[in-house]
Amino acid sequence: MRKVLIYIAMSLDGYIARKDHRLDWLDEMHAAGEDYGYEDFMSGVDTVIMGRKTFDKVKEITGEPPHKGLTTYVITSQNRDPEGDVIFYKEGFIDLVQTLKNLEGKDIYCDGGANIIHQLLSNRLVDEMIVNVIPITLGSGIRLFSGGTPEQHLELVETRNFDSGLVQIHYRMN
Repeated sequence: MRKVLIYIAMSLDGYIARKDHRLDWLDEMHAAGEDYGYEDFMSGVDTVIMGRKTFDKVKEITGEPPHKGLTTYVITSQNRDPEGDVIFYKEGFIDLVQTLKNLEGKDIYCDGGANIIHQLLSNRLVDEMIVNVIPITLGSGIRLFSGGTPEQHLELVETRNFDSGLVQIHYRMN
């Protein structure tokens, strides 16, 4: 069975974006030749799930849809036509994820946002999480973990420290 994986960065105080969805604070972690294991992580996935706000923000920053070459489901309440490998999905995304987990293929990457992650955790559909803790406090913004997420016990797989101060924590959900 395919796994649902989360690979995400958050500030030390638990935020994944500023209030206005800006991600500029992540630029401080860019170090020449260091991708924090992202390329290796991405080699194990062939499907991406992400929220529309996250999709639109990444597209605004890069000028193109994220995750080219991978089937990407953008969870939205809007009617939008597909863009290449991007499918805008409006109906019952929890059912979609359950179906995708049972299909053949590589793993499934949830690339945010916080509401999508919260719903996946609430429905116990996340198999592993890699959280990259950035050495900055933002004070406010969009939290990775909102109230109401059910208690879940995690198994520590690995921690890694980087010269930039980033600490990467990899958990398996029990």
